[in-house]
Amino acid sequence: MKIIIINGPNLNLLGKREPEVYGNETFESYFEKLQIQFPTIALDYFQSNIEGEIISKIQETGFAYDGIVLNAGAYTHTSIGIGDAVKAVTTPVIEVHISNTFSRESFRHQSYISPNAKGIIIGFGLQSYELALRAFE
Repeated sequence: MKIIIINGPNLNLLGKREPEVYGNETFESYFEKLQIQFPTIALDYFQSNIEGEIISKIQETGFAYDGIVLNAGAYTHTSIGIGDAVKAVTTPVIEVHISNTFSRESFRHQSYISPNAKGIIIGFGLQSYELALRAFE
């Protein structure tokens, strides 16, 4: 099984950015733990702060991979283009969020990804990624 985790804007700052919301661990460190925890899954990782690069990566992997775990960050709430890319590909996408977006600002309650996602996992910290991977098992 081949799965890619795609992270959007500001998620490269995990471990530094708002630790009270996002914790103290970098995503790279957490990703290494996921690779050990899921040895039978070929895991890839991509992060970009640029909307078009995220769309291109969804298109590139969305017909060849068994799954996409997508945390589009703030683009979740603003990017019709990312939502359209998720709809266009055949690979199932699970939308994840580290924080509970519904306990935050009201603009974070809207998702352009959710209507076309296989499922949504929200608010379990970095463990949200592990839960998404388990959904593909």
